[in-house]
Amino acid sequence: MTLPEPHPFEIRFDEAWPTREWRDSHVVLAVSAGPDSVAMLHAAVALKNDTGGSGTLFVAHLNHALRGGEADADEVWLKALCRRWSLPLNVGKADVSEIAAQQGDGMEAAARTARYDFLLRTAERLGARFVATAHTSDDQVETVLHRIVRGTGLAGLAGISSTRPLSPSVALVRPLLDVRRRDVLDYLAAIGQDHRIDSSNADPRYTRNRLRHGLLPMLRTQYNADVDAALLRLATQARESQQLTADLADKLAQQCVAVEYRARLLPDQSQEASGVRIDCRPLLDQPDLLIREVCKFAWNEARWPQQAMGFDQWQQLAELARTDGDFPAINLPGNIRVRRDKHLLILDRLGLA
Repeated sequence: MTLPEPHPFEIRFDEAWPTREWRDSHVVLAVSAGPDSVAMLHAAVALKNDTGGSGTLFVAHLNHALRGGEADADEVWLKALCRRWSLPLNVGKADVSEIAAQQGDGMEAAARTARYDFLLRTAERLGARFVATAHTSDDQVETVLHRIVRGTGLAGLAGISSTRPLSPSVALVRPLLDVRRRDVLDYLAAIGQDHRIDSSNADPRYTRNRLRHGLLPMLRTQYNADVDAALLRLATQARESQQLTADLADKLAQQCVAVEYRARLLPDQSQEASGVRIDCRPLLDQPDLLIREVCKFAWNEARWPQQAMGFDQWQQLAELARTDGDFPAINLPGNIRVRRDKHLLILDRLGLA
């Protein structure tokens, strides 16, 4: 019997993330029940069914405890879908409001932190090699514009990466990053697959929603009908330049950055560091650009949230790293206290020491 041809959406999925690279590995698919993630789930299942392989597809769903009954209904809907498709479902719940209060970075940043922590824990518990999320090119456009409006550097302009490590054993992949949201909806309509709608995506309290429903449509109609393509090109060029800078900064950071964890606890793949020590001596003759990148490297290694860290804060750290002598301790976003002790720049996460 001749098998039906894959849908063009599934072919694009396979081109972005070839099935041969993951069919023999366990994969965690992050599914909110919205159209993007449901389309990703359906495409992954279709490709896996066609090609086989020894790996297992696991579905992961995090209830952010922000939408009450609506979020509970999403979970019930997804459970029914996974039962119908015989897919193992892993459900978590996080109090995003409490996380936001602790981090001081806002609800959107807190939700992102909770989501990736949950996905990483789930992947490591299941022995999964990959975590896949359903970000589309529309998400990329909104992210780049958001960062421009907020203020950003090259790393921010580079936007969302198609893949990055979550830990030494788990990689994050985004197979829909070159797919438009309208293509997602066309695919779901073609296969007759329903999905859930998150009402918070229309809430104007969230910056991304105001960009999506207000600023972007205005830019398209009044300034540049191809503004989406322009932002995507900008992201590509910034990513190339940032990669060169990051490679230089990483080599420099290996000489001078040390990450510390809470006493009596060995570091694991998801644990935040209690402190960072930066030896400033190798940085004295370096340009501010590289010093800022070294500080970002240290911040990332510590797994501290950096959404509230803008250019002014990174530049302040760079200037402190070049300052010879003591200065009064300062506080940075995320409850990070910074002080100087001779040639060391010392950053401590308050409440974790």
